[in-house]
Amino acid sequence: MRIWRQRGEHQQAIGRSRGGRTTKIHALTDVECRPVAFLLTGGQIADCTAGAVLLEEMPRSAILHGDKGYDSDAIRQQVEQRGTMPNIPPKANRKWKNCFSPVLYRDRNAIERMFCRLKDFRRVATRYDRLAVNFMAAVCIAATVSYWL
Repeated sequence: MRIWRQRGEHQQAIGRSRGGRTTKIHALTDVECRPVAFLLTGGQIADCTAGAVLLEEMPRSAILHGDKGYDSDAIRQQVEQRGTMPNIPPKANRKWKNCFSPVLYRDRNAIERMFCRLKDFRRVATRYDRLAVNFMAAVCIAATVSYWL
């Protein structure tokens, strides 16, 4: 029996789209903009698919603010089972609009500020690394230097 190495764009979190090859960084942050968990996916992978995996690392909190890409019934149920209220804006094509507070949603800028600070590191902003493991290491090092040191 021959064992093949795992290669390819799927294993390296590289996705193809009209704009070319892309990678998405999904992240969880706390109230103070500090990153808690990261996940890499290819650019064509839906946010709600990756969000379900990332939410397993979510610490206790009262409210979860998410982007429209994470608006799915499965994610809302997963968040509510953890005792947290999801505050995710509904997608435009949703027939039944869930409860959403635009006033509370303003706190979501914490994740945008975290990504902005991470992308100050050129290596993270442009993804020079071919391997997903190396790119994830660069993201974690940038986050550690920016927030935890």
